Amino acid sequence: MNELPVRVAPSLLAADFTRLGDEIRRVADAGADLLHLDVMDGHFVPNISFGMPVIASVRRITSLPLDTHLMVEQPSRLLPALRDAGADSVTIHLEVHPDPGEVMAQCRDLGLGCGLVVNPSTPIDRFFPFVATADLALVMSVEPGFGGQSFQPEAVGRIRALADRLARCGWRVPIQVDGGINPQTAPAVRAAGATVLVAGSAIFRAPDAAAAIRALRGCTGARPPVLPG
Repeated sequence: MNELPVRVAPSLLAADFTRLGDEIRRVADAGADLLHLDVMDGHFVPNISFGMPVIASVRRITSLPLDTHLMVEQPSRLLPALRDAGADSVTIHLEVHPDPGEVMAQCRDLGLGCGLVVNPSTPIDRFFPFVATADLALVMSVEPGFGGQSFQPEAVGRIRALADRLARCGWRVPIQVDGGINPQTAPAVRAAGATVLVAGSAIFRAPDAAAAIRALRGCTGARPPVLPG
């Protein structure tokens, strides 16, 4: 299985946007490792979230890495603006780019990390031809585009299959899981091989964000070391 340390990424969509700066500082102080920003275009998914002005504002108030999940039909056209707004990495859907090599190269040329994501209905083996060159492999455990959905248990087997493939090939690629992650569902995905846990309500609506983050990691100690890149 993947031996990378477990990192926790609060999902910004669950924050109180009337006091966004305070919310970001609160989860940073609580031990968040990075922030997960969902960018939706209203086409690839039905909802619209936020764009470059919000991302740039977030960048000004935190040094946490900004992990940007692009739920959009044409991610390539957004990459320069995302870089300029302060994003550190982007994650693109294989449903949009069945052969993502060109987009991944564009990300690298711009100095952005690049991850790949598959939806619950996409066979997990679609990852395998490309995952060795990705910086992150995201397994969705809900359908993308809506916060607050219930975790789909089938994601555990998909994560395990991906982790087994990575281990057999000797590829150290972090596996991220997004959707319905909370202290009850986190142990199963950690055991399957997920090492980056995206959580929204479980952190932002918890009375004690630090305790929630520790529970997601499955420990009570300090945060693990931040990995380069």
